[in-house]
Amino acid sequence: MSNDGVTAVERALSVLDCFKPGDEKLSLAQFAERLPLHKTTIFRLLNSLVRCGYAVRGNDGRYSPGPRLLFLGRVYQRSFDLSGAVMPVLEQLSADTGESTAYYVEGAETGTRLCLFRAQPHEGLHPNVLAGSVMIPDNSATGRVFKKWAQLETLEDAPLPYFSCGVRDPYTSSWSLPIIGVEDRFAGALTLAGPSERLRTVDAQRFECILLKAASELSGRLGSSKEFRKMMYGGV
Repeated sequence: MSNDGVTAVERALSVLDCFKPGDEKLSLAQFAERLPLHKTTIFRLLNSLVRCGYAVRGNDGRYSPGPRLLFLGRVYQRSFDLSGAVMPVLEQLSADTGESTAYYVEGAETGTRLCLFRAQPHEGLHPNVLAGSVMIPDNSATGRVFKKWAQLETLEDAPLPYFSCGVRDPYTSSWSLPIIGVEDRFAGALTLAGPSERLRTVDAQRFECILLKAASELSGRLGSSKEFRKMMYGGV
C-alpha cells in the first residue's frame, strides 16, 4: 500500500496552519500571501472547511478557526497521557544518576509548586518528597526556576541547571531547570535531588550534562520546538 498522502487534505491542513496567535482572523488575500496556492483554490478549500465547522467566515469576509477545532483540541487533551510522557524521562534520569528525580508544575496558589511526578532508586537514602506535595516559594533550585519562569521575577543570571544546597532542608541538594512545552511556553521544572553529603562526591559536570539532555527530551515530548530546545539546553 502506498504511503502517498491526499493532496487536497494536505492543502486544507496548510490553510488551517496559517492561523496563529495574533493572526486569528485572516482575509483571503492574507491566506494567498502565506500559501503557494492560487487564490481560487484557497477559496474553495476555505468553503469546505467552513461547511465542516473547521473555519468560520465573519461578516467582514475574514476567516477564523471553527468550533470543530476546539472539539478536537479537547479530544487531544483527554487522550494525552502526561504521565506517559514524563515518567520514562524521570525514571531514566534516576537510573543514570542514582538520585531522586521529580517534575513540578505551578500550584493553585500563586508562587507555589506541585510535585506532579517523582522517581527514585529502590535503594539508598533519598529526599522524602512525595508526588502530590505542594511547596511554598523558596530560593531552592526548583524555587528559583518558578520565580524566574512562572512569576517572571528578575533574578541574578546563572547558568542552567540551577543548583542549591541546604535551602529547603539542611541535608538536601538539588539541580533544577525549566521545561518548555507547547508554543515554547514554560510548562514546569525538572529536578534532581539527593543528600548533600553524597552529591558532594559526584561528578557535577556529568550530572549537569545528563540533566540538560533529559530536559531537552522532556521538553520535546511536551511540544517545544527544536530551535527553542537548542537555545535553552545547548547541543546536548
